[in-house]
Amino acid sequence: MHFRLSGRVARHLICRILGLAAALGAFACDAHAGQGTVAVAANFTSTAQKLAEIFERRSGHKLVIATGSTGQLYAQIRQGAPFDVLLAADQHRPALLFAEHQAAAKPFTYATGQLALWSPDPKRIPADGAAFLASDMDGRIALANPRLAPYGLAARESLEAMGLWDGFRDRIVMGQNIAQAFQITASGGVSAGFVALSQLQDAPAGLQGSHWVVPAELHTPIRQDAVLLLRGKDNPAATAFLAFLTDPEGCTAVRTAGYAPAEGCP
Repeated sequence: MHFRLSGRVARHLICRILGLAAALGAFACDAHAGQGTVAVAANFTSTAQKLAEIFERRSGHKLVIATGSTGQLYAQIRQGAPFDVLLAADQHRPALLFAEHQAAAKPFTYATGQLALWSPDPKRIPADGAAFLASDMDGRIALANPRLAPYGLAARESLEAMGLWDGFRDRIVMGQNIAQAFQITASGGVSAGFVALSQLQDAPAGLQGSHWVVPAELHTPIRQDAVLLLRGKDNPAATAFLAFLTDPEGCTAVRTAGYAPAEGCP
């Protein structure tokens, strides 16, 4: 005697046999598993892709990652772009979206960037980066434009806190963003540059060089906020992904990528 199970029944039996647990409430055996679209600031793209891989494997949900500058993504959201979640590079745009009734919940900080002084020369930057800067009276340094980039502002604030801004003011090679600051430093045209620690984590072995993580107390925190957009309000993939950002595994991935993870992370 032959019989055929319906797709729904077969799927249910397979999930029962495998003993899958719905830790996020939305695993592959969950009939409500779905797809969410996450808009991600360019600086966080590689980390978001790694997070998405872990999340999809655990939850059964699927994520579509769209990247761009935070300003571009903000403008697209206001024009009706089909995004469920925004992972911004700042706190300003998520707060604006919430104030403009474009968001379904208040934003929260999912990652805090870490500033580093870096040189591609493995022997260039000592353990005491502040002492290196104080003694490097003839060298040039690279940083992102403080008026445009959070990391650039953090670099200027750090130099000011160390009493070194005036000494370096005329010897700065400025990039429009943190990616350009990294490229300028990688070219060897400056003695060192202020970059994002996350960039060094992703750099090829030949560019690991030497670096000093700038103490966080020297500058305004580089907080990056996430927000659930109106379109994602009833999307289980979107809400589960935001919850995953404060899950132990999500926190570990963010920390490994060179960011301080969300508050409340273990």
